[in-house]
Amino acid sequence: MAIPLSTRQRWQFAAVIAFLGCVYLLLSGKEFVASVFANSANPTSLQRAVHLSPGNADYRHRLGRYFEFVGSDPRAAIDNLRAAVELNPHDARYWFDLAAEYQVNGDVSGQRAALDRALEAEPTAPDVAWEAANFFLIDGDTDRALREFRVVIANDVSLVDSALRTAWRVRPDPDVLLRDVVPARADSLISFLSLLASKKETDGVIKTWDRLSQLHEKFQNRYLYDYVHYLIEMHRPDAAMTAWEQAADTLGLSAYLPTEDNLVVNGDFSLDILNGGFDWTYVTRTGVRPLLDPSDFRQGHRSLSLTFEGPGINDAGIQQLIPVHGPTTYDFSAYYKSADFEGAGGPQIVLRDAYTGTPLFASDTLNDADFWKEVHAKVTVPGSTTLLSLAIERFPAGSPIRGKLWLGDFELSPTDSSSDSENSSPSQSTDSPKHAKEKQ
Repeated sequence: MAIPLSTRQRWQFAAVIAFLGCVYLLLSGKEFVASVFANSANPTSLQRAVHLSPGNADYRHRLGRYFEFVGSDPRAAIDNLRAAVELNPHDARYWFDLAAEYQVNGDVSGQRAALDRALEAEPTAPDVAWEAANFFLIDGDTDRALREFRVVIANDVSLVDSALRTAWRVRPDPDVLLRDVVPARADSLISFLSLLASKKETDGVIKTWDRLSQLHEKFQNRYLYDYVHYLIEMHRPDAAMTAWEQAADTLGLSAYLPTEDNLVVNGDFSLDILNGGFDWTYVTRTGVRPLLDPSDFRQGHRSLSLTFEGPGINDAGIQQLIPVHGPTTYDFSAYYKSADFEGAGGPQIVLRDAYTGTPLFASDTLNDADFWKEVHAKVTVPGSTTLLSLAIERFPAGSPIRGKLWLGDFELSPTDSSSDSENSSPSQSTDSPKHAKEKQ
């Protein structure tokens, strides 16, 4: 039921509404004017903003920052910054600026307390951790700085490299950084591995890889290829093969592992060529066209075809690196087929010491078979050889050549008798000893 209002009551109600409206307009206008003053760089205007809106933490912070910047009144800077953090203790930026002012004024305890409150306000914010880490570095507290760099790395991908470089500069110890700074996460460990590789810290690189492999997290294959390439450059093919085996299951590369019966990976070219790691790798050579050919093969379902059509050819651009342990004698075999060759000499299968370039085996030229023909030899690897390079080379190098070659079914396996002398001469093709000797 509606209750009728008298005329007097209506006027009283209207007066209350008008009063409240005036108050609202007054307060709104006051805040508007304060915001205008606060956007000025003039200290008088900033002080007016604070006077008009004393409960606004941002205005207090701006005024404190002004005095902090010009350095004219340290006490006023501290008072206003303290007022800002009292009004809003949850903004880490306010605490950082207060800590900076304490630092300028030599108040170590005040600085530390402000830094602690900044980290308490936003403990996982990467920009806060970055600022804190740099504060601690300046203050000589390396351990606390490293802990904050860990927060940065864990929460901001864009700052990972910078944080790792800074951490390495102040504490160049892979073990300490793996323990205290680098999170157990694939992306962070890969970045740290890359940093250590650039410093040639091979032992640290291997420890970092071991930590990464224990995660069993999938990552891009190229990081494995880069790691294997680095270890090979550092003359650590044993560690490179260990990494290849560790990552095979996680990265879906189990089919690319060597076996006891055959150290050549993907010897029948039934798998796609990875162009990295311990599979076949290739580079473009002018005058050579490689192709995985499903139309002509001895067994399996395709072969590698190489079409030669030009001068200046030294090799086909394809090779495979094979870790070995000498002194050992290996059985090597491969099959080839060729057609329409023109020019002196021809392509050869060659096994060399990958580090010294010393030839350990060179086949006859492979341009005399219109059917699948075997190349077979016993290859003696001396004790000094740890890595073989299996490649297709042109003999004589640089001479013009035309023709097509098919290759497949490469195998390299230890023989039952592996006690041959380290000083044995390089092995030769069984069907033309004279030519192989000339090659060497």
